[in-house]
Amino acid sequence: MSKPPGIGKVRHCKYCDKLILMQYGESGKKKRGKLIATWSPVEPQGISPSWDNLVPHKEENPECPGNKLLHDSKKGRVNKINKTVEKFGEIALLWGDDSAKCIKAIKRFETDVRPMGIPEIINPDPQTIEIKWPTDPVPESVQKAVGKLIVKRGEFGFLSDHEVEEIASIISEFPISLEQALSLRSAINQEKSVYSHHRIMDRKKELKRRYENGADILELAKFVDGPPVNVFRAILSARNMGKNRIKTLLKEPKMMDERDQEQFKIAEEADRVSNVDQTETHIAADLFEDVLCNHFEALGIRFRRQEELVKEQVKSEGRPVRTPDLLFLDDVRINGFPCAWIDAKHFFGSALSFPRKKTQKQIDRYTEEYGQGAIIYRHGFCDGLKLRGAQKLDAGPVDLSILIEHNESRL
Repeated sequence: MSKPPGIGKVRHCKYCDKLILMQYGESGKKKRGKLIATWSPVEPQGISPSWDNLVPHKEENPECPGNKLLHDSKKGRVNKINKTVEKFGEIALLWGDDSAKCIKAIKRFETDVRPMGIPEIINPDPQTIEIKWPTDPVPESVQKAVGKLIVKRGEFGFLSDHEVEEIASIISEFPISLEQALSLRSAINQEKSVYSHHRIMDRKKELKRRYENGADILELAKFVDGPPVNVFRAILSARNMGKNRIKTLLKEPKMMDERDQEQFKIAEEADRVSNVDQTETHIAADLFEDVLCNHFEALGIRFRRQEELVKEQVKSEGRPVRTPDLLFLDDVRINGFPCAWIDAKHFFGSALSFPRKKTQKQIDRYTEEYGQGAIIYRHGFCDGLKLRGAQKLDAGPVDLSILIEHNESRL
């Protein structure tokens, strides 16, 4: 065997003490390329090994933790992770790009100035509590396939029992539950609602003309594939009404003429996404938070709830700034990851662009103050959902009987 191209210096793997030769790919401008392979001599020969004896390091020693680090070509990153592993153990290898946020979460009780909402004195001192939390994510390929089957043009409303049974039949061969599919449908419709706003407003004059010529609001919603309430707003806007006037009319429909009242009522009943009344959604979300609080209390974990943080921050900052649903006062580790806070999501964690960006923006506010946390999705999540600074968890280990009883009482 001739010398492999791109072989660089010999170094020791600090985890198994084997000699490793670094092989790099091609690159321009006299710069070293990306690390593409690491080789180990079967019989170490110092800096001039016999090339015939070389085997890939990951084959010679597949259990070596260094295999996860050696192929990261970002400058300084390997040394940084090595130091993290030395301090926190090999579990830190799991943290990957979230290492800095994980360390911040661990050290939040050691800073001179405590993060917002964490008391200066915690008695007894914060305890390290390890939790195993199994998850069962939905494959992204399943999300995409099911999404195409259950979402129909112009339909943004609540489903009849017959339509729910139809969806149950459609997804029967996919590894996704009915609740997950229904929540996915809502997420897709919400994203369509956001991204269709400008398109609907661009056609508001045409929509107004069709509406005044007798077209039904649901007919127009299908025409532009947008939520009926948003279409109705566009029609009011085309009548030269300002935002405040439109908002007042939607809250007080009796101020409209008879046909507008009738059509607005139809729009609201057929629109789950833009519906003005979201009371039931908020009730279910609050119940889910209560359920999670009960779960962590049963595990002996101390925390502060969002309501406490809101009151405290309104008093000190004039407004809520960083208010996760639960802020832990113990050093909680979930599946090996430090977890400073929890945020509850009473829906399916889809890998769609709009909800992911919205959630990531929220996570960034929390990690800036507290470090790594976790998002718990009531209806599970898609394995294609990528979030920085937070673990994705489902509600599998949680007792949801309170939520189930609430839902059954509405039937």
